[in-house]
Amino acid sequence: MATAQQIMDRIGEKIAGRTELLSAVGAVYKFALEGEGGETYLVDLKNDLKVTQGDGPAACTIRMTANDFVDLFEGRANGQALFFGGRLRVEGDMGLALKLQTLTDVVK
Repeated sequence: MATAQQIMDRIGEKIAGRTELLSAVGAVYKFALEGEGGETYLVDLKNDLKVTQGDGPAACTIRMTANDFVDLFEGRANGQALFFGGRLRVEGDMGLALKLQTLTDVVK
């Protein structure tokens, strides 16, 4: 099983140069991952197509455990099930949260 950091590194590699994401998503996401291996990351799909570690402004913040994050991006968990089970919390633009499927598809 990968770590959250490895998944974020993979996201950074996969989104680099994917300029269509700027128009398809066009937002900055913050992933506030809790628990073992947790960190805060910004995924910029608006300006720079990059992932950075640390806090900052974002249109949509996703809060979940690092383990659930890994399971989501490795296909072992469903975002809707995590959300409705109270294990994935969204702050900010809910419409952007619905576009997360685009990001998970890019990483697979």
